[in-house]
Amino acid sequence: MRFSKPRIIRNFPDKANQNNTFLNVKMLPEQRIALARAMLKCAHIFQTVSCVTLQNIQTQIAADMQAMDAVIRNSLTSEVVLINTIAEHIIGGGGKRLRPALVLLSGGLLGGVNSQHHQLAAIVECIHTATLLHDDVVDDSHMRRGQSTANHLFGNAASVLVGDFLYSRAFQMMVKLQNMRVMEVLSEATNTIAEGEVLQLMNVHNADITESQYIKVIHFKTAKLFEAAARLGALIHADCSRAEEESLARYGMHLGTAFQLVDDVLDLSGDAESIGKNLGDDLNEGKPTLPLLYAMQQGDEATSSLIRQAILHGGLDNLPQVLAAVNNSGAKDYVLTLARKESQAACDAIAGFENNAYKQALVALAEFAVNRNF
Repeated sequence: MRFSKPRIIRNFPDKANQNNTFLNVKMLPEQRIALARAMLKCAHIFQTVSCVTLQNIQTQIAADMQAMDAVIRNSLTSEVVLINTIAEHIIGGGGKRLRPALVLLSGGLLGGVNSQHHQLAAIVECIHTATLLHDDVVDDSHMRRGQSTANHLFGNAASVLVGDFLYSRAFQMMVKLQNMRVMEVLSEATNTIAEGEVLQLMNVHNADITESQYIKVIHFKTAKLFEAAARLGALIHADCSRAEEESLARYGMHLGTAFQLVDDVLDLSGDAESIGKNLGDDLNEGKPTLPLLYAMQQGDEATSSLIRQAILHGGLDNLPQVLAAVNNSGAKDYVLTLARKESQAACDAIAGFENNAYKQALVALAEFAVNRNF
């Protein structure tokens, strides 16, 4: 099976127009009706019957998350004012903070959370933040988490350099832990993430990427840090066995894969205000994502050509037609089914652990990853 995808950059003058601007594209009446029906179908897909919320999950580790925040703020102070300004902009800008939460939850699962877990959670969040700064420069993104990106506000050069600062500061923090295993895991993770970034860059405007090649990008670019976070929370316990460490690492890899697959669906069907970025960003950039690849594979000649051209050239000129084609192909159902399988695999990986509040939170997190709308 083959696949591919594009992206959107759009500056909205106000929130009233933010969610509906793409509907102003010139279309025939029957095209507007078809698009409206497609969007209603998208909304139905994301009506979750679960009461699981991220806030409920994070309540379990609220005090530890606050301790992690204190570590971050104490660690990122610099004599260079611009570093402080940009770091505060992105770290203080919200976000789900799933990766540091994984460090804390996996630590709790194996006996409790201590100050080393707070340090590790902060390190993971710094690394993730650095990747976001670099990603937004590469993608020329203007919106993240519902606010202007750092590169849009401060310029590409400043964003790249502050991203480098966050990476180097994270490694300074690692060294202080004096744990070679931690260094091994995080050095491997950051190297793999960089490889994933390059793989994704090579695949931009590539309409012939296969599903397996696309999943490899997810494993490298996104899921690897989830895997490392879950592994780190376990291995910092002196009595953690290698089998326990590997089980939590598998949980993290499957969770990260599920999370990215749902992100790909939301990019083509979510609400811009809820997801904190413009609808169709990936399509606008010419990135081939699984919903696009599946729709191209399953569609007729005209549909396949439409999506292929959208990937090859990027932009949003044919966004309504591409959205309708993706919806009519069953691509969202297909990708969400894969995401649910990954979520279940994550839960299966930790099935052998004692059933406590931390395990329940990890299971709930796997459920949240596939039932969310942001």
